[in-house]
Amino acid sequence: MTAVRAVFLAVLRYFLTPPGIFLIGVLDASPVFFLPLGIDVVVIVMAARKPHLFWLYALLAAAGSVAGAAGALRIGKFAGERGLSRFVSPRKLRAVETHVNRGAVVVASLALIPPPFPFTAFVLAGGALDMSPWSFLPALAAARVLRFGIEAALAAYYGRGILRWMRTPLFEAIVAAFITLAVIGTIVSAVLLWRRARA
Repeated sequence: MTAVRAVFLAVLRYFLTPPGIFLIGVLDASPVFFLPLGIDVVVIVMAARKPHLFWLYALLAAAGSVAGAAGALRIGKFAGERGLSRFVSPRKLRAVETHVNRGAVVVASLALIPPPFPFTAFVLAGGALDMSPWSFLPALAAARVLRFGIEAALAAYYGRGILRWMRTPLFEAIVAAFITLAVIGTIVSAVLLWRRARA
């Protein structure tokens, strides 16, 4: 086993734990961390491995996501409307602000849309435009519990097939590709954010 592969599997094993689910939920809401479908894959795999705890994994993922969104909301509030362009490209900014102005519940409902939908951009804009966290975060929690609950329940039901697939070389290759994508995407996001901040 190569050292790189060992690192990939070690990272995967950590994320496939209850604390790991919460952590990836927090990271998923970060404006820097980049891993499309990462939280969804972790919830599905964990629920397939232990179907009787599918509800717990859905709640942990939702809790991590809400905690991460609360942090992103504060970052947006700190950046303000002028600083929002550091996180959201000017091309997307007007559409994002239009949705945010429709209210916290509308923004929270967007959390039901799977990646590559840029949900974090809406959270940052909500903070910059003084969206109430007391309205937004409970609505977001409900949306995330619904999304992750459905995923976890389906994974618990179809768990045997998923577990067989996890034992194949193809699954390990996909995991390695996802982690590589996460590292590259996070570095690119951090560099772009740093350049916009300097500009």
